[in-house]
Amino acid sequence: MTYIPRMLDTLITERLNRGMAILVLGARRTGKTTLLQHLIDTMTLDVAYLNGDNDFDVALFERVTPSIWNQVLGNKRAVFIDEAQRIPNIGRAVKLLIDHRHDVQVFISGSSSFQVMNLTEEPLTGRKYEYTLHPFSFSELSAYHGVLEEQRRLEERLLFGSYPQVVIEGEYAQEHLMLLSESYLYRDLFAYDGLRKPKVLENLLKALAYQLGSEVSPSELGSLLGVHRATVESYLSLLEQAHIIFRLPSYSTNLRNEIKKSSKYYFWDTGVRNAIIGRFDPIAARDDVGPLWENYLVSERRKLLSYHRSGQQFFWRTTDGMEVDYIEQTGATIKAFEFKYSETKKSRVTRAFTNRYPEVEVKTINRVNYPEFLLSV
Repeated sequence: MTYIPRMLDTLITERLNRGMAILVLGARRTGKTTLLQHLIDTMTLDVAYLNGDNDFDVALFERVTPSIWNQVLGNKRAVFIDEAQRIPNIGRAVKLLIDHRHDVQVFISGSSSFQVMNLTEEPLTGRKYEYTLHPFSFSELSAYHGVLEEQRRLEERLLFGSYPQVVIEGEYAQEHLMLLSESYLYRDLFAYDGLRKPKVLENLLKALAYQLGSEVSPSELGSLLGVHRATVESYLSLLEQAHIIFRLPSYSTNLRNEIKKSSKYYFWDTGVRNAIIGRFDPIAARDDVGPLWENYLVSERRKLLSYHRSGQQFFWRTTDGMEVDYIEQTGATIKAFEFKYSETKKSRVTRAFTNRYPEVEVKTINRVNYPEFLLSV
């Protein structure tokens, strides 16, 4: 099977054999198991495999002791625990293993941050390296296909996104995405005890998909969906922890009439967003190219910054509607960007921003110059 190298390959390899667990989180179908299996195969590690979908393996964690771990491992020096979100006692059990067997490398993967982190946070404090794996990034696909080829596939990425199965089996992209968006992506959410109204969750995702690139008001969404604002806020948080959406806060230095508490929400993958509303029309026939382009650039940039653990992201807006699409802050350095799909369309940078922040250059990113934006940190 085709393996497209991931940015985490090197980052994880550099941290092996330090007596720390390697924890890889991310949405379902982003390739977590494939990534870890590839690293294991490359290093020819002899590994014991355990899976949270296997009742026998789950029961093992309820009674695990140092001697039971020795029985599980035998002469093996690595263990790979998949679907960790389904194992109630995993944090304590892995802590026990790490504390008693410093020679064993532990790999853990899970598709539900809110469950895995609740299970591992306290027991594994100071005993784990934690990573999040996203759908393929522009930098990963460019390294594999070449930048020029990825530019040729831009419309394909905007419509169908970059989930591994979608990229590798492009002829079935729409079928894969519909299956993913209808059930598989939300499997952990629907099993979560705090989720009382799954239909509201589905309608909330549709509302976010239609409001792409716009500020989101939990109160207005609550009115639209017929639920309390607190329910909307809770479900937005769950969707973030499930790696389906992420929040972009507003940038402010407390100057007069700057929006300070508003947020925008974007999808980690444009294909999932399009599947949620059932729209895969060609770019030339769409009326949402601007928001789709904005989502693609912000999400791809966020993937890059996530892997490099660098930078914070914002948008900027005033109470009278003056706006800059995207702000990035790294330390004391601020960068500002406007997004235009067409390279011929002029970007009007509002003087309201340049007058307040004259030291910040505002760049326009379009479909010609976007590779540099998505490749450089």
